[in-house]
Amino acid sequence: MKAVVLFPKDRKVKVIDVPEPRLGSPTQVRVRTLEVGVCGTDREVARGEHGRAPEGEDYLIVGHECLGEVVEVGGAVKDLKPGDLVVPRVRRPCPSERCTPCREGHADFCVTGEYTERGIQGAHGFCAEFFVEDVRYLHRVPRELREVAVLTEPLTIAEKSLRQVKLIQQRVPFKGEQASHAVVLGAGPVGLLGAMALVRAGYQTTMYSHSRKPNKKAELSEALGVPYVSSEEHSVKELVKQRGQADVVYEAAGVASAAFKLLEGLAPNGVFVFTGVPPSEQLDVDEGALMKRVVLDNQVLLGTVNAAAEDFDAALEDLRHFQSKWPGPLESLITARHPPEDYAEVVDGDKKSGVKDIIVFPRG
Repeated sequence: MKAVVLFPKDRKVKVIDVPEPRLGSPTQVRVRTLEVGVCGTDREVARGEHGRAPEGEDYLIVGHECLGEVVEVGGAVKDLKPGDLVVPRVRRPCPSERCTPCREGHADFCVTGEYTERGIQGAHGFCAEFFVEDVRYLHRVPRELREVAVLTEPLTIAEKSLRQVKLIQQRVPFKGEQASHAVVLGAGPVGLLGAMALVRAGYQTTMYSHSRKPNKKAELSEALGVPYVSSEEHSVKELVKQRGQADVVYEAAGVASAAFKLLEGLAPNGVFVFTGVPPSEQLDVDEGALMKRVVLDNQVLLGTVNAAAEDFDAALEDLRHFQSKWPGPLESLITARHPPEDYAEVVDGDKKSGVKDIIVFPRG
């Protein structure tokens, strides 16, 4: 079958023929890949900054944001049948018996770092014509979400973040009458989906991103009813003056300098969520002033990565809501669909579109 692979040794991305996978146990499902999203993590993997091939192999099948169609199920699979649409989870638990999160079904909180991630870390991904997966890692997709379901995995970043923020906010035993304010840093796909999730959760939400208006991302943000403010035109102090302090900041830019500047706009008792994995960067930060502010204002700095089964379920439920409330903007997040042969140029940026690029596998 056709697959998009990375050869880590020379950092080359190619489309090659690989063996088509077959069922190996009664709980497995064979899936035809329909669409695979391309994101910043894929670019890091292609550049050799992150990830590794499976043990004993010289290439890695890339891709971790996936929508597929079931073509065959093992004898023990009861909840899926051929023709069902599915999205797979990405991370698989580590083997250590000492890792309670992995043993309890929360590999997203793995403590050993020995997990695998399909298309990223030690396991082949989904950017191939077919893949085989255990049924416990698959989520059935309602047919009406066919055109947007490939956005499920990037939305789970926000779902897990909001789940953790809700737990943290329980430490404050009161709520004011005024609605909570959230600021999203970065208007890429993760940021725009995060803005939708925050609005859905009841936050008055503002998008704070680098580029000046007019631009496609600003148009999408404002189509959601989320005001867009350019950091190139307005400082954090001006942002606070316009929109108020943020009870929650959802960082989706992966730029450390921008994130630490925005910390100045976090409200007392606020939660700042870091989701990006930026390159090393020397920052001009007053560590003492930062620590003093976090302590005296009871603030929380929260890092989050990957997602659990419940976050995928929440993402699919929210996509149904988004499709009903914002059908045009939601579908417009996907700004280009490409054949597998374009993957290298998309990940390098030569064919990158305005917001979200998708690789499509045509049915044979």
